[in-house]
Amino acid sequence: MILQKKRLLITGVRNRRSLAHAVAVSALAQGAQLAFAVQPVDKAHDKTTAILNEDFPGAPVLQCDAANDDAIEAAVTAAATALGGLDGLLHAIAFANRESISGGYHEHIDRDGFALALDISAYTMTAFAKAALPHLSAGGSLVTLTYLGAERALPNYNVMGVAKAALEASVRYLAFSMGKDNVRVNAVSAGPVKTLAAAGIGDFSKILKQVQQQAPLKRNISADEVGDAVAFLFSDLSRGISGEVVHVDAGFHITAGFNEEQ
Repeated sequence: MILQKKRLLITGVRNRRSLAHAVAVSALAQGAQLAFAVQPVDKAHDKTTAILNEDFPGAPVLQCDAANDDAIEAAVTAAATALGGLDGLLHAIAFANRESISGGYHEHIDRDGFALALDISAYTMTAFAKAALPHLSAGGSLVTLTYLGAERALPNYNVMGVAKAALEASVRYLAFSMGKDNVRVNAVSAGPVKTLAAAGIGDFSKILKQVQQQAPLKRNISADEVGDAVAFLFSDLSRGISGEVVHVDAGFHITAGFNEEQ
């Protein structure tokens, strides 16, 4: 029970295959108290809320438009009020136009698509961190989710890779600036997992196959492995870790990488 009495705000749950949902399951199993901030998307939002109410009964589920700073501050404040404060926050929010993550990067990107991807996928981490800081206990922990496409140019990831690179840089700068408040900021770089977001990436089944073939552990990862790693970063067991990108990808990131011919 490494998260006993820890109060966590989880963002980014869309369904039970979301990595954020896996984080919530792991955190709850380790004793955490949870609140959720979900994007208000009409029927899709209603379905997400129903899932969270069923799987995490009693946990506050708050609507939050991640593109609006006032909405972010209101959701974080409401979560802190409901839980009596915050000890951690998961940022699991990312978005890019579908046409921006297919084909050649330069062929399908424009100014508006670039700005949208960077705003939702990277800036929102900073916005949530700023909103959470007044409510965080000493030793608070912020965690976000990233991917190898931040470090390498991968097929069909394009502007999302640029956004994730900005997100990882934000982790380092937030860790540097918030450390004086005894707040830690880290990221988990998850290997490919079949999620709703992954469905928008071309040739995703090929990516899974190559990771299984090339990763040192000779397998793909599962969502619960990501959840457990994030739970560790929320816990006091990781109290000396900040500004890190922790890879949970069966070791794939240390290999030569993808071969488009396979």
